[in-house]
Amino acid sequence: MESIFSRIAKGEIPSYKVAENDKFYAFLDINPIQMGHTLVIPREQTDYIFDLDDQTLSEMIVFAKQVAKQIQTKLQCNRVAVAVIGLEVPHAHIHLIPINKESDLDFKKKLAPTQDELTQIANRLQ
Repeated sequence: MESIFSRIAKGEIPSYKVAENDKFYAFLDINPIQMGHTLVIPREQTDYIFDLDDQTLSEMIVFAKQVAKQIQTKLQCNRVAVAVIGLEVPHAHIHLIPINKESDLDFKKKLAPTQDELTQIANRLQ
């Protein structure tokens, strides 16, 4: 079955795009733990990140690095945390979360940004 992330990458479901190329797509998490929380996915659906072939995984990490640099520059955070959990959606993805301190990385604390706030952040990061 096609995942919601596959449908987002195809443009069938709207998203707040941050970056894309022919293999990967980055978009804002609509239930972020920090403003600017971004998800990086391969366009080709694979459930578990470590099931990706080595070349694709390597390219995904490099793509995520480029997105993280944009986040750090544009949102002026101390670091961009990286998390791979992989249980919520059956589509490999990397969480990039702007943080200033370790306690900013709390997956139990979700924000509820408005559509305008998400649009503004996506525009800043593109």
